[in-house]
Amino acid sequence: MRVGVLTGTGTYAFPGGGDAHDETVGTGFGDVRLTRLEVSEVEVLHISRHEAGHRRLSNHVAHRANIAALMELEADAVVAVTVCGAVDPTVPLGSLIVFDDLHFLANRLSDGSLCTLYDRPGDRMRGHWIYESPFAEGLRAALLAACRSASVPARDGGCYGHVDGPRFNTRAEIRSLAAAGVTAVSQTAGPETVLAGEAELPYALLGYATDYANGIKEEATPVAELLRLIGASGEVFGAVLAEALPLVTEADLTPPGVIYRFE
Repeated sequence: MRVGVLTGTGTYAFPGGGDAHDETVGTGFGDVRLTRLEVSEVEVLHISRHEAGHRRLSNHVAHRANIAALMELEADAVVAVTVCGAVDPTVPLGSLIVFDDLHFLANRLSDGSLCTLYDRPGDRMRGHWIYESPFAEGLRAALLAACRSASVPARDGGCYGHVDGPRFNTRAEIRSLAAAGVTAVSQTAGPETVLAGEAELPYALLGYATDYANGIKEEATPVAELLRLIGASGEVFGAVLAEALPLVTEADLTPPGVIYRFE
């Protein structure tokens, strides 16, 4: 069993990981640095989106290369984590969300190009990804069970809102996202969700609320508190992933939806 794990701000090495081997994987979309290690008899392929020292801002993350690398290494599933800003005021800071819906209307990468692996006419794999939910239910169930085992509060379901960085959002922008039913936002997981879907890789996303988005509360979350919670997120993610990875080996790894292809 090989599981890709994508981590973001505040988690630059696999949390709690043991002996690890760093390698570079070449793809048609560029090279990817990743770490290979074993956790609970699961081979983990860990990619730090931003790399050590937060070398890459959200607009520098190589989403297509990251997913292509996991395809190249024949990952069976992908689990992703992200710190996020709560748009729903009932989400407690420091709690987790196992998302079940996506708001990513632009469907574009940071360079403005459409978010898709199918960038060449006539590509034999080209197709339309058709689904009810973009996240794999079997992986979601494993994450929820892992949160319970780790005694970490988690919300079952929520809409992840992808926003373009690296700036944060205005109050007006957050109001529009709240009206659309978005639960929490961050700047990286929208493209991952879409590309994993096209690659038929089961993908699930776990969010950790570090602040309330602009205008959600009368008083903004202090930057010091945001940074404190980002610092605390790695330990929480590590505890949940330690419980989740053994469960993934028994989970239903059916990819969400179908790819309608053209012969």
